[in-house]
This record gives sequence, structure tokens and C-alpha cells, in this order.
Amino acid sequence: MDPPKEFSRVELSLDNCIIHKDRLLETCSAKDGMSHDLEVDLRIMGCDLIQSAGLLLRLPQVAMAAAQVLLQRFYYSKSLVKYSMQPMAMACIFLAAKIEEDCRRLRDIINVFHLLKQKRMKSHSGHQRVMAQWRLTLFCLSVL
Repeated sequence: MDPPKEFSRVELSLDNCIIHKDRLLETCSAKDGMSHDLEVDLRIMGCDLIQSAGLLLRLPQVAMAAAQVLLQRFYYSKSLVKYSMQPMAMACIFLAAKIEEDCRRLRDIINVFHLLKQKRMKSHSGHQRVMAQWRLTLFCLSVL
């Protein structure tokens, strides 16, 4: 392992990570029965959703990155099975915009996410959309 580097008296190394290794391996979603691959796919989808919404909201990249970090950290302590990704992504964008002092109205964020949801639903054909919703419902029922 590389020796730690110091920047303005702040030590950067992998030895002082904020999230413990045990927590990285056994997430709450895994404890609720979600496969690792599905969890990774949902996390990536959440980050893509934040990126798309951030572009439509004309947020700086720093705010979008902060929102993605907030989303990832949230799902290390809560389960993707119990907490839906879209409302959490909306909340993360709202908080990150406030943190980065580039605020957006809550109504604008809701409208952008609604637009993205409509575009996503329109891109699926009717049959595929129904089957995807059916599979998600079955998965949620089997986990609970």
C-alpha cells in the first residue's frame, strides 16, 4: 500500500476510509435478499438518473457528484428494497444543490424527475413496461 500523502495537514490514504470494509461487503440490500449484481445495477441507474436530472436543471458537475455521493452513502445504511430510489435521488439532488449553494426550487426538481420518468416509460413498449413492473412487484413481494 502506498504511504499516506499529506495535503494541508489532511492525511489521504485508504487506511482512514469513512465507511468500514465490513459495511461495504454486507449492505442492507444484501441482507434483505437482493443480489449483488442487481444492487450494483440499481446504484448505477440512480447515479445516471441524478446526472440526467442535474443536466436538465443546469446544475454544476460538482453538485451532481455530491448528490451521487449522498445517494451511495445513503444506500450503505438503508436498503434499496425498503427505500425507493427515485425519491431518494430527488432528495439527494435537492440537498446537494443546497450544499453547493446553487439551489433549485423543489417544484423544478419534481418536474424534471417526472419528465425523465415519462421519457423512460415512453421508451419501453407497452408490453415491456407491464412485464418490467410485474417483475419488480414479484421481486418486492418475494423479498418482503
